[in-house]
Amino acid sequence: MLTGAAAFAVLPRRLPAEQEVANLPSVSEQAAKLYRSALTLDCNCAPPVQETLPLPQSDLDMCRNSGVNIIKFSLAGINESFADTVDDIAWVQQMIELHPAYFIQVRVPGDLRRAKAEGKMGIILSFESTDMLEGKVERLELFRNLGVRVMQLSYNRKSPFAAGVMEPNGGGLTQLGHNAVKKMNELGIAVDLSHSNAQTTADAISASSKPVIMSHAGCSAIYPHPRNKTDEQLRALADKGGVMGIYDLPYLTAPPKQPTVDDYIAHMEHALKIMGEDHVGVGSDASIAPFDTSPKGMAEFEKHEKMRQESGLAAPEEDRPTYVVGLNIPRRIEMITDQLLKRGYSTSVAEKVIGANFAKVLTDIWT
Repeated sequence: MLTGAAAFAVLPRRLPAEQEVANLPSVSEQAAKLYRSALTLDCNCAPPVQETLPLPQSDLDMCRNSGVNIIKFSLAGINESFADTVDDIAWVQQMIELHPAYFIQVRVPGDLRRAKAEGKMGIILSFESTDMLEGKVERLELFRNLGVRVMQLSYNRKSPFAAGVMEPNGGGLTQLGHNAVKKMNELGIAVDLSHSNAQTTADAISASSKPVIMSHAGCSAIYPHPRNKTDEQLRALADKGGVMGIYDLPYLTAPPKQPTVDDYIAHMEHALKIMGEDHVGVGSDASIAPFDTSPKGMAEFEKHEKMRQESGLAAPEEDRPTYVVGLNIPRRIEMITDQLLKRGYSTSVAEKVIGANFAKVLTDIWT
């Protein structure tokens, strides 16, 4: 049983209504061809999940038909215990064992290309919080050996290792955090700064001997929000050889507007301008399954959001559903491909953004 997967993974979901699908713009043949041939990697995503296994055939078909080759799957929620985190990992491994024709666990760089070649969805295990470590750096090796290849140093608040974005004056890396970065570099675990505050971001970039990533974020120059990154942070990340993925969260725009494809691409184009074509990717922070916009789905979202608010770990403006209008489909990366090509970007740039950049930086970090 999956007890604490990322929030987007456990919310009820359904395919969009027929009218919503009919209203989605078609993509060009050039975009469709590139999407078929390129390696696609979403650096914060989830397969459809449920309490019991095996998965229904409809969910397996959804994963395969999405065209997404690799996802980084965040486990352990935002504050899960050591024992529950191990249970989550076991659930994913059992899912892969039961559905070997559909999934593989990505543990080494060669698994990235193998997933593409075999027509399977490769799953990279990752953490957003540090609660499961219980302040013990030695646990990094245990989780690395269980297949976890990407970890953050803090969620929105403080951890024993660092401070998150909801602690702007909370300092940066602690001594334990410095020790963790060194150990992660040695083990080949990617340091993810998506939720790190400014000081933690600067400290970790300086301390790491390898590139670091921001798997899912936005650009504060387009919309100022604590979860979005400044141009200074984007340049520092690129200079370190890192990659940032643009997310599908409401923080792309000011409330009450639900962000659209144009809003999403505005963040992506700004990141490309500031960081360059080798340092931008996709990190949707959404499930392969579309967000359920029905009354039942919205009620579940509001219930879940209330729990986040009560935990004290929510970010500001968590007041809208977690999807982008026009990208609330399993093949959202194909739409992003089409949008980039329509705006005059080359097939080479688009291929980098939809997967090659994250595949390269993760390979560099893991080896």
